Amino acid sequence: MATFFYNLVPFAVAAVAVVLLFGLYNMLRGGSPDLSQKLMRWRVILQLVAIIVIMATVYFTSR
Repeated sequence: MATFFYNLVPFAVAAVAVVLLFGLYNMLRGGSPDLSQKLMRWRVILQLVAIIVIMATVYFTSR
C-alpha cells in the first residue's frame, strides 16, 4: 500500500503545479476573473488531495 501512495505523490504535486500555472497565466494575460476563481478553487482542492496522499505515504511507510 505504501508504494501505491508513494507513486501517487508526484502526480498529485504535478496536478497542483499545473493548475497554479494555468491560474498565473490567466491572471497575467488579463483573463476572466471567473476562470481565475474556478482555478483557485481547484488548486485548493488539489492541494488538499496532495496533502492527504503525502500523509498517507508517510503513515504507511512508517508501519
